[in-house]
Amino acid sequence: MSTGLEGTVALVTGAAGGIGAAVVTALTAEGCRVVPADLQAPAAVTLDVRDPAAVDRAVDRIEARVGAIDVLVNVAGVLATGPAVDLGDDEWARVFDVNAGGVFRVSRAVARRMVPRRRGAIVTVASNAAGVPRSGMAAYAASKAAAAHFTRCLGLELAEFGIRCNVVAPGSTDTPMLRDMWTGPADREATLRGAPDRHRVGIPLGRLAEASDVADAVVFLASDRARHITMHDLYVDGGAALRA
Repeated sequence: MSTGLEGTVALVTGAAGGIGAAVVTALTAEGCRVVPADLQAPAAVTLDVRDPAAVDRAVDRIEARVGAIDVLVNVAGVLATGPAVDLGDDEWARVFDVNAGGVFRVSRAVARRMVPRRRGAIVTVASNAAGVPRSGMAAYAASKAAAAHFTRCLGLELAEFGIRCNVVAPGSTDTPMLRDMWTGPADREATLRGAPDRHRVGIPLGRLAEASDVADAVVFLASDRARHITMHDLYVDGGAALRA
């Protein structure tokens, strides 16, 4: 079965680097007309997912200039680390505003336009931290859990219109966001092998994911090869979450 993505229009948020950039590359290779959106360059559309008016304007402009959006991939996200008891209200709100609120706003804007067409696919890139507690990552993990569950609920509501909504949950992926968390080689080893003092089991496959590994999962869920899959949460973490 072909992917069915050739000639479709795909909007990717958080597209300037890391997983988002890999998703743009992977969808383009499948023949998609991809619109990369981000606050940072390079991006075809400058988009702040925290601003509902800006989101609606961007979606209108894309549909007018490029075509009806067939695929939405929510990748935009931010990270805050540190003990929950030291986390400020502003930082908590910032993380939720991007990671959960951004998914809500962009998905809402795109879904409103998909419903009359009775077709479309929405994929949210969340995190395995959404299902596994992480020490020092409470805001990030909670916001990703909110984004993932919102996406599944949206999938339930939109199923009657032929619109599929799925989640990809990466584990530790070799991106600037992960590397910025490390202070030295010991941190990389702890990511791979586990850190009992942080209640972390490590990665059974013994390797970090590459951004392309996550992008491949996104392409699958966006494609016709996943035409009977919706409300699914696909973990791409080398077994780190120990999910059944």
